[in-house]
Amino acid sequence: MSYHFGNWPPPFGIEYRVDAVNALLALLISGVALFLLPWAKTSVNLEIPERQGPFYALFLLALSGLMGITLTGDAFNVFVFLEISSLSTYALIAHGQDRRALKAAFRYLIMGTIGATFFLIGIGFLYAMTGTLNMADLAERLPEVRDSNVVHAALAFIVVGLGLKLALFPLHLWLPNAYAFAPNFITAFLAATATKVALYVMLRFIFTVFSPEFSFTAMPLAAVLMTLAIAGMVAGSWVAMFEVNLKRLLAYSSVAQVGYMVLGVSLVTAAGVAAGILHLFNHALMKAALFAALGTIYYQIGSVRLTEIAGMGRHMPWTFTAFALAGLSLIGVPLTAGFTSKWYLVIAALDAGQPWLIVIIMATSLLAIYYIWRVVEAAWFHDTPEGAALPNEAPLSLLVPLWVLVALNFYFGLDTRLNVGGAEAAARTLIGGAP
Repeated sequence: MSYHFGNWPPPFGIEYRVDAVNALLALLISGVALFLLPWAKTSVNLEIPERQGPFYALFLLALSGLMGITLTGDAFNVFVFLEISSLSTYALIAHGQDRRALKAAFRYLIMGTIGATFFLIGIGFLYAMTGTLNMADLAERLPEVRDSNVVHAALAFIVVGLGLKLALFPLHLWLPNAYAFAPNFITAFLAATATKVALYVMLRFIFTVFSPEFSFTAMPLAAVLMTLAIAGMVAGSWVAMFEVNLKRLLAYSSVAQVGYMVLGVSLVTAAGVAAGILHLFNHALMKAALFAALGTIYYQIGSVRLTEIAGMGRHMPWTFTAFALAGLSLIGVPLTAGFTSKWYLVIAALDAGQPWLIVIIMATSLLAIYYIWRVVEAAWFHDTPEGAALPNEAPLSLLVPLWVLVALNFYFGLDTRLNVGGAEAAARTLIGGAP
């Protein structure tokens, strides 16, 4: 589907183009917002009792920016929407109740601005060499000048800039505090959408604009992405094992999960790219459910530190059971969405002749078992601290949307027509039928 703004045909006008790749992302972003907003009302009332109008306006700006990034076919328009979503996100994170939210938002602002600048420099190089900003037109004109050092530099700048937005190891330092100190609703929404959109843009440029032959043959991008993906999988999972703040624990887990997505892409096969996109979709469901569960815990207890939830599983069984079930999906237990994407990643590694990657996938999944079990053990098997207030179960306004998100993790583990079928169609579109 193609829409020309103001009836100006591309490449002169701005085009919105929807294909198998970004249709899946647009569905994911809008779906996450749809399922989180009913949960958000109760949570936001507690954390932001005043000036909710500007807060929700900023959220709508962030949502619009992410949708715009996903749907536009114009490279400079990607940058514009990237800034719209980023600027509103900085302000949303600063709404956190902890004073450290301001510092986290400022750090994200600095690093996000650096990433956006790198991306813009890359776009500028491409425009200087081709005279166009339409991505489809760029794909047609770049082969004539792709031997130029300017085009090589453009790819490098774009990948680094988007790697920072993606929180690809070691460009992830903004993410743990941003997730930890933002309002719980914003953490859940960003964890499910923002890094996914950055990965989509990277895929769009690597495969559609530059072509796989240039990105992975003329440039050693596959080896770089695989190395950083493995480092992120191991480092993110390892740090998560020792975190006592559960939001930071899940934030470092996200660094590891981004590694899984990028690992699939680095295989440069249809199966690998499909596995990466599939994990992108499934991970959004996992983290939306897990962070919504933490937000529900915070609503009743006022903390998400491991020491503060000791024994609380016996008083909030529905909430902590939801967290445990979403954690099964993160680990990759059969019948969950997480198992589906890891299974396809293992198959892709075998098809690519890289069976040693399976060992790393399994090892990091075992680390996930450890840090999810720490939460389960504290909630059900530790004694409640003396003098601690015993909470009641969370209200239905939080529990019902939370359990819907948990149910989606199991639904897409059993019925894979949408997520697996969509990921495979997206992979075919990106790499043009490569094996």
